[in-house]
Amino acid sequence: MKGREGSTLTRVHVVGAGLAGLSAAVALAARGVAVDLIEASAQAGGRCRSYLDPVLEMTIDNGNHLVLSGNRAVFNYLRVIGAEDRLIGPDEATLDFHDLRDGARWTIRPNPGPLPWWVLSPRRRIPGTRAADYLALLALTGPQGARRIDQAMARRGPLWERLLEPFLLAALNTEPRSGSAALAGAVIGESLARGGKAYRPRVAHPGLSAAFVDPALAFLAARGARVRFGQPARALTFEGDRVTAIATAEGDIAVGDGEAVILATPPWISRELVPGLEAPDAFNAIVNGHFKLAPPTGAPPIVGVIGGAAQWIFAFPDRLSVTVSDAGAMADQGRDDLAHLFWGDIAAVLGLSGPLPPWRIVKERRATFAATPEQNAKRPPAATRWGNLALAGDWTATGLPATIEGAIRSGQTAAAVIG
Repeated sequence: MKGREGSTLTRVHVVGAGLAGLSAAVALAARGVAVDLIEASAQAGGRCRSYLDPVLEMTIDNGNHLVLSGNRAVFNYLRVIGAEDRLIGPDEATLDFHDLRDGARWTIRPNPGPLPWWVLSPRRRIPGTRAADYLALLALTGPQGARRIDQAMARRGPLWERLLEPFLLAALNTEPRSGSAALAGAVIGESLARGGKAYRPRVAHPGLSAAFVDPALAFLAARGARVRFGQPARALTFEGDRVTAIATAEGDIAVGDGEAVILATPPWISRELVPGLEAPDAFNAIVNGHFKLAPPTGAPPIVGVIGGAAQWIFAFPDRLSVTVSDAGAMADQGRDDLAHLFWGDIAAVLGLSGPLPPWRIVKERRATFAATPEQNAKRPPAATRWGNLALAGDWTATGLPATIEGAIRSGQTAAAVIG
């Protein structure tokens, strides 16, 4: 197998075992390339993993990550590692919403195909909208350049308030007013524009690690990959147009002829390791709340919340969870206050009463890069000027915001670029 340098690619050192690094490692191992996976922490998965929480005494995910049925890179990855059945969700693209301001509830029911005849039915579309309102989505099609969403389309009316704003806020983890129109258009182009079959919601079962991480590590182990945990990369050695060594806490790892490196570390670390690398440098937080209480019978698996502290409520078999995107101000609030705020919303939406159950608040202050036009312009491609070095990560130029689909796609792209 020939690498970018023209020599036979014998081994690739993948630095970082988040989803981007795992995706790259899996793609390479599936092609018969020897893989050396190097991870700074004691576990794989990065921001997409599960852990045993000592307070709740149960395994929870560090965040509530939603996948859509049309995420092709995600399902290709899961198919390769034998975990395609570990994403579950409804057979149809039904989306439930509850407006806490006036108590209104509704469910949108898109049809499966790309011709959106569902908008013609008042029983299927968003209350208060007309079929013609949905033509507003056309404003996000085509090239957008450096425009913000508010420069591309009007941000008013029930379609915006009851679907587009919560949908884009979750997808971009950025206030839609300042969000990139190009990234918003990419998300809509790969979901809403393709019909309901492309955006049936999917969640990992029984958890993120069981779906995305553990099967990948087993796949790599079966193919002889070496996995080194607890070894942060401290420096890369460059000679001419090659990387020749990786300095770690346990010593240098030589990168010989026919070997390559995929750097799948966060942007702030990658900038320290790669000379002159431009990368996103503004980030937004995500806050999650987990409550140890089984959902009531008939609770929707996911509910979008309008007008509350919570934005999305997830009903898992053994717990209820809340996710809030672009949560910078909220990340500075006390956890006890947040638990009470979130539980108030959960109780109102699901009709619950009783005391606050055991809870855990998880704050990810640098969850994703800010999906603004300015930050999007700083995203580098996978290929670099060094022939045996490629970049991976949801912060690289995937064409998507920082999502699971983007992370996995970036790893697959880096593996293709390197050889």
